[in-house]
Amino acid sequence: MKTIAIIPARYASTRFPGKPLAILGGKPVIQRVYEQVTTVLDEAYVATDDERIYNKVQEFGGRVVMTSPNHKSGTDRVEEAVQKIGTDADIIINVQGDEPFIHPSQIEALIKCFDDPTTQIATLGKPFDNDADISLLDNPNSPKIVVDNNSFALYFSRSVIPFIRGVEHNQWLGKYPFLKHLGIYAYRTQVLHEITRLPQSSLELAESLEQLRWLQNGYRIRVGTTNIETVGIDTPEDLQRAEDYLT
Repeated sequence: MKTIAIIPARYASTRFPGKPLAILGGKPVIQRVYEQVTTVLDEAYVATDDERIYNKVQEFGGRVVMTSPNHKSGTDRVEEAVQKIGTDADIIINVQGDEPFIHPSQIEALIKCFDDPTTQIATLGKPFDNDADISLLDNPNSPKIVVDNNSFALYFSRSVIPFIRGVEHNQWLGKYPFLKHLGIYAYRTQVLHEITRLPQSSLELAESLEQLRWLQNGYRIRVGTTNIETVGIDTPEDLQRAEDYLT
């Protein structure tokens, strides 16, 4: 199977405008993401709506595609980029442009999900540590996944799922293998074309989770697992933490 990566990166961000160009360890964040991805894949593209990002990617020798500023999601931006590239790839990986520490093994785990021909979409989950603070599980900005016995997603939620009946809430982490969702996706190319044409669904609107649109329309999402925590950058404070992580 031929696999390529698309890295959506926009300049506008409510919490951190221009973060793809923020300097992390002497390099722009977007360059660090690109370099991590290309340790695994020969072909990767940044998809952006901003000339400053476009020019910076060209400057460090990366592939880049200019896309519309009107996309409501990174998936839509990835779809436009795929159309413009005209690729014959079987699998498209969507790597967020603010994930400079994505690990090669995580990309490989996503690709492996497609060894099963019934996999249409793949994503990653990381088990919560049993000794973690319960506030990490309760955090609505950290979606949870419930999977079936074949590792296909049953549901994603900002709430804690499943509910553990008859156990004190602060003891839940030791009673069930809760799974944290990591926002990296891969799609069969035809499936990507299809899902970007779907209207928003009621579950998606309720939870503000795009992947629920796909589940609600009957698509199957296989969940690979990783024990490596990602360090995404959403705020200037996150950038400082990333600097500390580098050192």
